[in-house]
Amino acid sequence: MTSRERLLAALSHEQPDRVPVDFGCTPVSGIAVSTVSRLRKAFGLDNPGDRVKVLEPYQMLGEIDDDLRRNMLGDGAGIFGRINRFGFPNSDWKEWTTFDGENVLVPGLFNTVPDAKGDILMYPEGDTSVPASACMPKGGLYFDTIVRQYPIEEEKLDPADNIVDFPLIGEDQLEDFRVQSEQLRAGTDYGVFASMPGTSLGNVSSVPGPWLKDPKGIRDIEEWYVSLLIRSDYVREVFRGQTDIAMKNLVMMKEALGDRVDVMYLTGTDFGTQRGPITSREIYRDLFMPFFEEMCGWIHENTTWKIMIHTCGGIRPLIDDIIESGFDILNPVQTSAEGMDPQELKDEYGDRVVFHGGGVDTQRTLPYGTPEDVYDEVRDRIRILNKGGGYIFNTIHNIQADVPVENVFAMLKAIEDSAD
Repeated sequence: MTSRERLLAALSHEQPDRVPVDFGCTPVSGIAVSTVSRLRKAFGLDNPGDRVKVLEPYQMLGEIDDDLRRNMLGDGAGIFGRINRFGFPNSDWKEWTTFDGENVLVPGLFNTVPDAKGDILMYPEGDTSVPASACMPKGGLYFDTIVRQYPIEEEKLDPADNIVDFPLIGEDQLEDFRVQSEQLRAGTDYGVFASMPGTSLGNVSSVPGPWLKDPKGIRDIEEWYVSLLIRSDYVREVFRGQTDIAMKNLVMMKEALGDRVDVMYLTGTDFGTQRGPITSREIYRDLFMPFFEEMCGWIHENTTWKIMIHTCGGIRPLIDDIIESGFDILNPVQTSAEGMDPQELKDEYGDRVVFHGGGVDTQRTLPYGTPEDVYDEVRDRIRILNKGGGYIFNTIHNIQADVPVENVFAMLKAIEDSAD
């Protein structure tokens, strides 16, 4: 099978010749830039002075070029917008050294100057004249969002202040999507993933508005979750306004992408914690589900795209509702969370949803286990989840920065051996 045929078989719940693999097709299935840099060296792909680009600075994810993708057995490639989570373009690259010593490239508006404590502060649109919106602590590997919340006055809360998070997609961005999709479809045999901007309703990584210079509305994460209960009418009006914009964006994205995309990553709204759902079924069905149904319904009626949702944690009590909402693909399949046993998930839902992820535990096994531990866990997960198709291999969320290269190699060997 070609890579695309392999992916399409899995999406159709048919048995592929081997499990299809995704590394870096979405912002939730990538690899930390430090690990990308070390892998390129280990594979002998770098020339002296080569540096990896940080394509997603919020999570510090590195660019996975075609040469590394093939060494990583990848079957898909991703389409991404030009503007990152901090509101500035991935362009005008400059050199920077991460706190763990890797020499990389970051966008020109990425702030590389430590403050008095040695932390790296990040600014919306790269504008250092406004308060910072994120911080990478000294010695850290990722950014933490800085909450910038005005005192809440109930009578002055305006849903428009949160609706502004998701604007209409600009013509330049649409052209980028069109060009990338045409290049990938015509020039490769990969399955094609795209990440839809402005459809991730209530995603708490977006609620603080790290790209906004002056975020108004409800921006504190704890306050947002409280609002699902005590300000449900406000949240519903926010989602209504955001969905109205999303529906217009979907029409434009369909025109730009056509049927050159196989998987559309629609939302990264987390509904789970390590110990179970973070919201009740009633809240999901009341506040989220109607709007996801509207978006998913339009996509299914007007495109050939399969729709992916990313939600961490123990979400098993919500999976039926997620499927009913119209989602075809569930990521990251956090099997380390309560109620997420892979065999039980496959038995109960394997014919109704495609599992994407779950290939190895990124909290314990991949960073801290032996290569033998990694190999055995990957073989077991593929044996369970790939039976009869309906599975795309990825780790549980992104491969992190502290993962030994030999453990990644053990993972790849297990993937290769699973085709026997």
